[in-house]
Amino acid sequence: MTTDPVEDQDVVGDETLLRRHVGGDPDAFGELVQRHRDRLWAVALRTLGDPEEAADALQDGLINAFRRAGSYRGDAAVTTWLHRIVVNACLDRLRRAAIRRTASMPEDPDHAAALASSGGDPADQVSVRMDVEAALATLPADQRVALVLVDMEGLPVSEVARMLGCPPGTVKSRCARARARLLPLLAPTERAGNPQPAAGVPSENPETGPSGGDAR
Repeated sequence: MTTDPVEDQDVVGDETLLRRHVGGDPDAFGELVQRHRDRLWAVALRTLGDPEEAADALQDGLINAFRRAGSYRGDAAVTTWLHRIVVNACLDRLRRAAIRRTASMPEDPDHAAALASSGGDPADQVSVRMDVEAALATLPADQRVALVLVDMEGLPVSEVARMLGCPPGTVKSRCARARARLLPLLAPTERAGNPQPAAGVPSENPETGPSGGDAR
């Protein structure tokens, strides 16, 4: 198997790693995953709100990416392609969960402990994060995913639109509706001594505008 001598002098690009994986390189996909795993995990966890479900969704998504690498055509960045696959795995789990239970997050002390140990945050920050995740759990899946990707992950609307296979205007609309739903739920937390926007939910996004933006 030949390699690009120019790329080998520096960090190998994502597309090159994916091509090498398709070509039979046993280490290329692992290197690609290592490079992007943290962000993929963050998306899965914030979308599903449960560490075990997020871990399973991430594993499902990466297995799918491993198997479907040959279908990558370069119409989007490799990281966008990976995010799309992991998001789809999360949506599959949300759809299955919707059949089994209501959208509200159950009270689970083990979940609180997992949040506390994973981030090393003070107790008050853990409480805020739980409030945010509980509020996110009340959103329809399409709005939740859009808000997580745009507001929490900071991805451009255009990239999220490619990821979700919908027009940018639809992404903006979903984000605006999600913010409108979240504000009443998170306002008590802010009034109780936390004047800053709840962790992970900025009040304004460069592409989608302020929290109360047009939901067109």
